[in-house]
Amino acid sequence: VATTAGTAAKLARVRELGAHIAVSYRDDDFVARIREATDGHGADVILDNMGAAYLARNVAVLAVGGRLVVIGLQGGVKGELNLGALLTKRAAVHAASLRGRPVEEKADIVTGVRGDFWPAIEAGAIRPVIDRVLSITEVARAHQHVADFGHVGKVVLTIPE
Repeated sequence: VATTAGTAAKLARVRELGAHIAVSYRDDDFVARIREATDGHGADVILDNMGAAYLARNVAVLAVGGRLVVIGLQGGVKGELNLGALLTKRAAVHAASLRGRPVEEKADIVTGVRGDFWPAIEAGAIRPVIDRVLSITEVARAHQHVADFGHVGKVVLTIPE
């Protein structure tokens, strides 16, 4: 498992959470670091929440037969794709989002999660990463914490009874 993060504290945290390779997206060339760490093999699967900003680099670091799964567009929606690189690697680009799916399809996904993942969550084998829990009355503080990129994991808001 490899990941990127922007600060030394976040790099340390993702290592604590189990990342084998932690790369600073501010200071390092993640393509070079992943290639080096995998002896040139590259990444078999990339989960990308950045979109266009990282498209070319993600394709460059994909292994032969690798899969790039775009799950977010924080870095933009339009990018240039070198189809030759994709063909040479026999790689695939997938995109996934819950937003545009019909309610029935979302219900099927929930059923699948309950069957496939919930037992592991209950057993503690899969744990959510929660940065902090705040009252809904502190929503401005929570929002600022996220906007400042101060979080690792989710910021949860509770509603008093």
